[in-house]
Amino acid sequence: MTQSATQEQDEAVAGDDRIQVHCGDAYDLMATLESESIDLLITSPPYWGLRSYGQDHNEDILKQWLAEDSARVQTDVPPYEWYRDHGGVLGLEPLPEWYISHLVEILQRGAAALKPGGSMWINIGDTYFARWSSIRHDGRQGLGDNPRSRRRTPMGGFRQEKQLLLIPSRFAIAMQDLRWILRNDLIWHKPNIPPRPEKDRLRLAHEHFFHFVKRPKEGRAKYFYDIDQVERGARDVVYYDFDEIEQVEGDETEISYYDYQEVEDGAYDVVKTHARSGSDGHSATFPIDLITPRILSSCPPGGTVLDPFCGTGRSLSVAAANGRKAIGFELHKPFHEAATKNASEAAGQLSFDLGDDVTEMGA
Repeated sequence: MTQSATQEQDEAVAGDDRIQVHCGDAYDLMATLESESIDLLITSPPYWGLRSYGQDHNEDILKQWLAEDSARVQTDVPPYEWYRDHGGVLGLEPLPEWYISHLVEILQRGAAALKPGGSMWINIGDTYFARWSSIRHDGRQGLGDNPRSRRRTPMGGFRQEKQLLLIPSRFAIAMQDLRWILRNDLIWHKPNIPPRPEKDRLRLAHEHFFHFVKRPKEGRAKYFYDIDQVERGARDVVYYDFDEIEQVEGDETEISYYDYQEVEDGAYDVVKTHARSGSDGHSATFPIDLITPRILSSCPPGGTVLDPFCGTGRSLSVAAANGRKAIGFELHKPFHEAATKNASEAAGQLSFDLGDDVTEMGA
C-alpha cells in the first residue's frame, strides 16, 4: 500500500509555516528538504516485526528477490526502492538485516538536510527471534485484543530461536559505519511494561534512544547542546584532579584524567518514564517527558525539528509548544490526519524565544 511522494504527497501547514505535516514516504520526502535546514531529527521509526499499522505487506517478497537472480542469498539486501515497489513495508522486512539496512538508508537521505551542528535522536526497541512470529495489526505487544497474523521468518546466523536480536546495537553500528558519531545510548526504562508469559528470562523493560551527530572532515564533532535542559541527575559531569604522570624517557608529559575528586550525584544515562497510552489510534506515541529534554537540549530556540515517522505528531506538538519549528512526515493517512489536527492545535500555543544564545559541546 506504500506510495511514493511522486504518486501522492499531501501537505498541511499550521500556524503559517511553523509546523508542516506531509503525507508520504520518508524516503522520498527526505530528498525534498533544503540543505542544512534541520537542527534536530528526532523519531521513533517502526520497529521490526511487531505491528503492521494496517498496511498491506507482500509476504512473498523474499522469494521474489531471490528469484530475480540465482546468485543472491537471503542476506543480500535489496535497495529500499525495490523493496517498496514490490509491496514491502518498513518494519515488516522478512529479515532483521533488511530492516536495519533500509532504516539506515532512509535516515541517510536526510543527512544533507541536517545542519553541521545538528543532532539526530533515534528511539528503537529490540525483539526476540521466533521462527513463527506474531504480527499485530496495531496495539502494543501483550495488550488488547487487536487482530494479529502469523508469519514464518527464516533461521540462520544470529537468527535463532529465543535469541535477543540486538537490533538497536546493529543499527547503531551501521550508522557509525556511515560516519555518524554516537554520543549517547540513552536507556529508556519503562517500569510499567505489561506481563509476559515467558518463565525463562527477565522481562524486557527498556528501549534505546541513540544520539548521533555528524562526523566533521577534521577535528572533533561540535554541535548545539544545552545540558541545562536535560533531566535532573542525567548530566555526566565529573570534577577531576589533574595530576601530571611521571614522565617516561622519550615520552611527553601526560595529564591523568583518572583520579577524579567528585562525580555529580545521580549522574546516569538512564531515564525512567512510563510507557503511555497511545492517541488518535496510534499505540506507540512518544511520552512527552521523554522527548521534551531531547528537543530542548538538542535544538536551539527557534530552530527546526524534523520527525520523519511522526505518527500522530507528538514530537511536533512538543517542539512547537517549546518555541521550535516542526516538520513531520507520515505515510499512514489516518495518522497524518491526526498529526495535522494536533499540529494545528499546537500552533495556537506557539511562543517563540528567538534568542541567539547557542551552547556548543565539543567534549
